[in-house]
Amino acid sequence: MNDTSFNPFVMAQTQFDKAAEFLGLDSGTRELLRNPMREYQFSIPVRMDDGAVKVFRGFRVQHNDARGPGKGGIRFHPQETINTVRALSMWMTWKCAVVDIPLGGSKGGVICDPHNLSMREQEQICRGWVRQMSKDLGPLVDVPAPDVMTSAQHMLWMLDEYEVIYGEKKPGFITGKPVGMGGSLGRTEATGYGVIYTLREVLKELGLRAEDTTASIQGFGNVAQYAIQLYNQIGGKVICVSCWDQNDQVAYSFRNKSGIDLEQLLTITDRFGGIDKNKARDLGYDVLDGSDWIAQDVDILIPAALENEITADSVNKMSKQVKIIAEGANGPTTPEADKVLAERGVFVIPDFLANAGGVTCSYFEQVQSNMNYFWEKDEVLGKLDVKMTAAFQAVSDLATKRKLFMRDAAYYIAVNRVAQACKDRGWV
Repeated sequence: MNDTSFNPFVMAQTQFDKAAEFLGLDSGTRELLRNPMREYQFSIPVRMDDGAVKVFRGFRVQHNDARGPGKGGIRFHPQETINTVRALSMWMTWKCAVVDIPLGGSKGGVICDPHNLSMREQEQICRGWVRQMSKDLGPLVDVPAPDVMTSAQHMLWMLDEYEVIYGEKKPGFITGKPVGMGGSLGRTEATGYGVIYTLREVLKELGLRAEDTTASIQGFGNVAQYAIQLYNQIGGKVICVSCWDQNDQVAYSFRNKSGIDLEQLLTITDRFGGIDKNKARDLGYDVLDGSDWIAQDVDILIPAALENEITADSVNKMSKQVKIIAEGANGPTTPEADKVLAERGVFVIPDFLANAGGVTCSYFEQVQSNMNYFWEKDEVLGKLDVKMTAAFQAVSDLATKRKLFMRDAAYYIAVNRVAQACKDRGWV
């Protein structure tokens, strides 16, 4: 997102076009699926703590709802763009389809930086966003969720505003809520754990033992933290993580060749996943350039931050030792980099498969909220493991059978399911 010349929506369309060509989709279906069905752009006026009024720009894009209500997060980011939201909504459509849950793809956002906003100001942005979108959202229409720099608290403010507008309790309106307020146990862990569930299956296919592997991770937010937790539990060792430093406005990588101590690092990490570099040095970590996470001599790379991180340039910094890339982030790898990875024989678990644990558990939360009956954590994570493993196996089987790159196989399955739904409904 930091590269102003990079248009993630063009990348998403390019990926779709390749799948459409392979599937032989007709021109009408292609035109329908390569563009969002609906887009909303609006202003959110907020009276700031100093008494001044500031206007924030908000978005919601509903890409396709042929398979069910829209589903997708709301991110707060100072460099948010409509093209980013368009791309993410399209990727959400494929993500829901590849894990075969009855939902469509949406995404939302606000151009703002929560680092520089009080909680009251953030609450007003949340409530203002819902007021602008309330007529076009709902448990059976489009269901938001947390994303970059939004949390369970933000979701609860949004839910409260929605319920005030309609005068009814509608916990299924939004997911990622606090447990006890309609949230699901296991939701916090879901995306990171889902990445590792799929990674576990790759290790089996490649005949590798987790305890014999090492990993480097970009990001240290929710996804990265729980991915590290489960990867450690199955025996793997993470030697490097990276994160954004709000004070210096640059990213740093933190390396410990003996393996990072997750619990220790969490004690010096802020709520946005930013690690205190001075305290990290005191704990014996090498503090490196933010891009150095990709250059480590490891078996596995897990990009778990923003899009456009593994590019034609950065892919050449990768160690020849890397065997697997598990994409915890959305759209982290450009098509140009994909070609290099395919030539090198790197096994890539594509983003909308690897990180689909979050939306899958959001679906579970939606179901629980709508029926007002909640499952125990082990049941949630058990269902998640079954869903993620089945989705991985379907993609892997097709990739093996047709000698395809995993991303291509995942796209073919997902796009075909959505195209078929559009056809069955008589849209095309």
